[in-house]
Amino acid sequence: MYAAERHQLLVRRARELGRLEVTQVAAELGVTTETIRRDLTALERQGLLHRVHGGAIATDRLEIEPAVGVRETTHSEEKDRIAKAAVAELGSASTILLDAGTTTARVAALLPDDVELTVVTNALPIATALAGRHRITVHLIGGRVRGATLSAVDRWALKTLESVNCDVAVLGTNGFSIDRGLTTPDVAESAVKGAIVKAAARSIVVADSSKYGADSFSRFATLADVDTLVTDPDLLETHPEAADAIRAAGPDLVIA
Repeated sequence: MYAAERHQLLVRRARELGRLEVTQVAAELGVTTETIRRDLTALERQGLLHRVHGGAIATDRLEIEPAVGVRETTHSEEKDRIAKAAVAELGSASTILLDAGTTTARVAALLPDDVELTVVTNALPIATALAGRHRITVHLIGGRVRGATLSAVDRWALKTLESVNCDVAVLGTNGFSIDRGLTTPDVAESAVKGAIVKAAARSIVVADSSKYGADSFSRFATLADVDTLVTDPDLLETHPEAADAIRAAGPDLVIA
């Protein structure tokens, strides 16, 4: 069994059973306990599991999300490529709605300086990063700021999004799958993401391949609701059947 297959099995089992015991899993898979501990450490860095004495617990069972700093260093090379590909998908858009997230923040950093752009965002880090760009007009959506994502949510954010019409939206997601669509752990965050999809004529989802099959608690859109999904080539290696299934579900699939 390859490491990627083992990781997928560990996450799935933790979500089904609530927790994993290192010695038990190592015996079942015929590997050393040190191998399983390394696997759990890697999965914790991805925000998928939370290490405890003797094992691990699925993060969605604890109702916690990895902090922005943790997510920033996870799959950073893949996120850079995905962001570059997403910018190429923007086309002639002049009004861009950017969701909160570490990959969408990379998209913001790559926006061109030679055209006039209007950017609407609920993400404090994105608004701060773009505020000094003289050809970009930034509109920051208000609301309650979530510490986990540094994003504005709740009624103020939703009311603002009801009055916005943008050419294109770029969104992140905690998980995507054929059956469950696009999901995130927090209901308030999910509501804003859903409103962002509705507020744009076209929507682009940016998500590295580790998010595939990692269904979270709250669905904010189906795959049919979005126009483009940008991910990395590891999706084709770990889930070779996924590409055709995703395209059949609705969105264009871009492999960065």
